[in-house]
Amino acid sequence: MALKLLVSTRNPHKLREIIAIMAPLGIDLVSLDAFPDAPDVDEDRPTLEGNAAKKAEELHAFSGLPTIADDTGLEVAALGGAPGVHSARFAGDDANDEANRALLLSRLRDMDDRRARFRTVIALATDSGTRFFQGVCNGEIIREDRGSGGFGYDPVFRPDGYEETFAEMASETKNIISHRGRALQAFADAFDPEMLNNPTREETP
Repeated sequence: MALKLLVSTRNPHKLREIIAIMAPLGIDLVSLDAFPDAPDVDEDRPTLEGNAAKKAEELHAFSGLPTIADDTGLEVAALGGAPGVHSARFAGDDANDEANRALLLSRLRDMDDRRARFRTVIALATDSGTRFFQGVCNGEIIREDRGSGGFGYDPVFRPDGYEETFAEMASETKNIISHRGRALQAFADAFDPEMLNNPTREETP
């Protein structure tokens, strides 16, 4: 019988990325759509690690399934690492992607240092503890939106070594080099079926 793993998202873009990378592991991936009564976890922790762990642990407790959750932040050098853990609500609690990007470009308008990185932390929660995996993608913030793919800050983030933004890339390329792709690959590289049964607790990255 296939091992089941709850993926704590209803975001179809994120789910497609996860399925594409983790399909070879032979795990039965279950999305939150299978649990319409699942609680909405308040992401109120001050770190990516804290938010990922809180989501994974609360949804594992609710569902009874091994659960992975992630949190991602865009860390911009000229802004001291902001928006970071607040990336999804940079322009306010009800802000959409366009508003977040507009505020970011406004803050960077007169700055020459455009260095930035995306960082994703994945938490795996089971009955025996929580384990963490991290992925980082370095790049820069361009000066205007380019591309219609992806989501979030993808249209303004150009990864190092590429001319295209994330929003202009083929999904297959993005999955290989993206922060989430790298965090998922770290999970895949370390994967053993026993991880879903009896992982040891690890320090956050």
